[in-house]
Amino acid sequence: MEACMNQVTPPLSRSGSGFARVLNRWGLPAPLFLGYAGLLLFMIGDGVESGFIAPFMADNGAGTEIKASYVITVYGVAVMLASWLSGALSDLWGPRRVMMIGLAIWLVFDVLFLAVAVSGENYPLMLVFYGLRGFGYPMFAFGFLVWITAVAPVARLGAAVGWFYFAFTGGLPTLGALVASFTNPVLGQYGTLWVSVALLGLGGLLAIFGVRQRTGYTRLAPPDVKPVQSLVSSVSIAWKKPRVGVGMLVRVINTAPEFGMLVFFPTIFIEEIGFGESRWLLLVSVIYGTNIFFNLIFGVLSDRIGWRTTIFWFGAIGCAISILLLYFVPIAMGAEYYWLALLVGALYGATLAGFVPISALLPSLAPENKGGAMALLNLGAGAAAFVGPAIVSVFLGPLGAAGVVIVFAALYLVAAVMVRYLKLPEETAKAIEEDKSLQEVGEKVVTT
Repeated sequence: MEACMNQVTPPLSRSGSGFARVLNRWGLPAPLFLGYAGLLLFMIGDGVESGFIAPFMADNGAGTEIKASYVITVYGVAVMLASWLSGALSDLWGPRRVMMIGLAIWLVFDVLFLAVAVSGENYPLMLVFYGLRGFGYPMFAFGFLVWITAVAPVARLGAAVGWFYFAFTGGLPTLGALVASFTNPVLGQYGTLWVSVALLGLGGLLAIFGVRQRTGYTRLAPPDVKPVQSLVSSVSIAWKKPRVGVGMLVRVINTAPEFGMLVFFPTIFIEEIGFGESRWLLLVSVIYGTNIFFNLIFGVLSDRIGWRTTIFWFGAIGCAISILLLYFVPIAMGAEYYWLALLVGALYGATLAGFVPISALLPSLAPENKGGAMALLNLGAGAAAFVGPAIVSVFLGPLGAAGVVIVFAALYLVAAVMVRYLKLPEETAKAIEEDKSLQEVGEKVVTT
């Protein structure tokens, strides 16, 4: 069995063609190239609705945007659960099968949502179908992320993860919203949502059938690991490998302020500062547009200067400074200095990307249980969507907006302290020198 597993995890740096060598040199595992391309199309399809889904639901069965928000909340809970399950199930069934399940869930329940719930303006079915659809994209996208972490050489894992987030955030919401801006005037919002089904389905099929690298076709966990044991280990790893648990908290802190600021920043920037809605939306676009490219830049850079170093200085310390600037500079300078707001917004988007190497660091802390580590990482990503708004609800009243921003900055400083604790085990450090993948390291750990 060990020999068989070793045959399916060859070092990707030895790919033969000139194009493959170029991809590998830039940190994108050449055998997974079509997976990245498919992921981009998939996330474009998923992101098409991002700018209008709540009012669309309100006008087509939900009745009000408050009731539409309940549907989106159910969807968010499903996303969080699926984010956790994607890592554990990839370990058990193999990433490719998890991706297939995620694609099927998204397509089936989105078609039911559009053809039955929306067409019939049926709010209860809207809750059920759209909510269940939330299990789809995390299982597809994060299943592919597990595949990447299993086969990419550890020495270039930061760049491989950076390319993942380049495709992920490039589609959701950036290019997805751009597609909607062209199709909505022609097809209407309902027609645009059917376009998203086609784009997502095409991307999913490209990734699933285009990638021939065999590691993702089989389970990653040792053969004696049972289903319940795999699911339990994806939680118990937090105390069996405390550094992985700490890393999950760092992942929560990474984007919790990002989700939190979107709760109260619009009112402040649109009304109090006086930017108006259009200039606020442009500022948000600048933040996320900058973040896309720096996801890739910091992924590549982290392989050269170190994952912890990148997260500590550019992610944690950088975000602690930039989120303060993002709030206090526009407040102090006013609407006349809008260009300064764009500048500090771009800085915050860039420093958010400084956390990208956490997706390489966490599975490297437990190479023998990559799926469990990725499950916790993805759970942290999902939990951030709840933690951020919760911090706002607790502190906005007593501390005010400025106080909440200071709390966010303090959390980033806490993350900086935590990151110093996340030292790589000896076997992973050695794998970097030998240009091996985490799957090869995990196999060696299990057999020793």
